[in-house]
Amino acid sequence: MILEILAFIIGVVYGYVKPGKEKRWELFKKGVVYGVILGILFGIIEFFVGGLFTFVAGTIGMFIGVIILVLVFIIGTFIGDLLEVAIKK
Repeated sequence: MILEILAFIIGVVYGYVKPGKEKRWELFKKGVVYGVILGILFGIIEFFVGGLFTFVAGTIGMFIGVIILVLVFIIGTFIGDLLEVAIKK
C-alpha cells in the first residue's frame, strides 16, 4: 500500500511540475516495458532460488505489480495536471 501511495504522490508532483499535458499513453508503454524487464529479471532470480513454479509466479506477479503502480502514477499525473491548471490561472 505504501508503494501505491508513493507512486500516486510522485505522479501528482510530476503532473504539476512538468508543464503542459503529459503523454499518458507513452508513460503506460514505458511502464509495460519496465514491467516486463523487471518481471523477467526477478523471475530469473527466483528460478535459481525456488524452481520453475516460482519463476513463472514471480514473473507474472512482478509484471502485474509494476502495471498497477504505473496506472496509479498515471492517475496522479492526471490530478497533477488539473492542479496545475487550477492553481496557475
